[in-house]
Amino acid sequence: MGTIVGAGLLSHAPVIMFPESLRVEANGGRDFTLATGLARLRREVVDTTDHDAVLVFDTHWATTTETVITAHADRSGYFTSDEMPSELSRIPYAIPGDPELAHAVAATAEKDSLWLTANDDPHLPLQYATLNLWSHLGRPDVPWLSISVCQTATTEDYLRVGSALAQAVAGLARRVLVIASGGLSHRFWPLSELRDRMAGDLANIVTPEARTADEQRIAWLEAGRHDRVVAAMPEYRRHAPEGRFGHYLMLAGALGGSRCTAPARRYGEYESAIGTGQVHLWFDRPAEGWTG
Repeated sequence: MGTIVGAGLLSHAPVIMFPESLRVEANGGRDFTLATGLARLRREVVDTTDHDAVLVFDTHWATTTETVITAHADRSGYFTSDEMPSELSRIPYAIPGDPELAHAVAATAEKDSLWLTANDDPHLPLQYATLNLWSHLGRPDVPWLSISVCQTATTEDYLRVGSALAQAVAGLARRVLVIASGGLSHRFWPLSELRDRMAGDLANIVTPEARTADEQRIAWLEAGRHDRVVAAMPEYRRHAPEGRFGHYLMLAGALGGSRCTAPARRYGEYESAIGTGQVHLWFDRPAEGWTG
């Protein structure tokens, strides 16, 4: 019987892909903990946790009529971002896949009348919300699968997708890490102001209200109060969380939804990325299970 052995709400902010010297320069003389936190997460968790697949809820993969999971045997090539080609260009990648797991997730979702499909089209593009985290946390022999965030889904839809994923994992001999790749509040400064707002200082979060909302969710998650985060989604969406916070909601659904009581451990500080709220939170699987 398979199991989810760990889960994380992790930032893929492009700054984590910059050379250290540029990060330090942009951040006023010290490195972003968004970068150093991932290095510590790898040492303390990823490299010490027995796992044979990673599933990534990718906020940059915004589908419309269905949720999609990658079913390739492998994905390889070079990546240049159409969003910021000057900063993310010609990045090599060779990411193994797990078609059996992908099709199991799709088959389980179909039984629950969910619109979720497995896709192995060789021309399906890779998104940097997956690539950036794989670059820091991936291993050559461990499959990474990407799952889209459907932009027409509701909170309940996202939770059901996560639940279907957990059921599929339980039916296979897999030990899986689940990653919700995306930020918190997600509004940017106008272009004319961006260059002066590069530092991670929380004064650079676009509004004080967005900062307060982010910090409240972080506190709830550190206390294991997933129920409060889920219940307060209508309020939080006023601050434009990345991907409508679908990445987190699918992760929560995989861990038991509102019944999940697993507390988060923070890897690094809550920081700004040109106005958006970013943090790394990791949930260890409790001995008694995700829902106590």
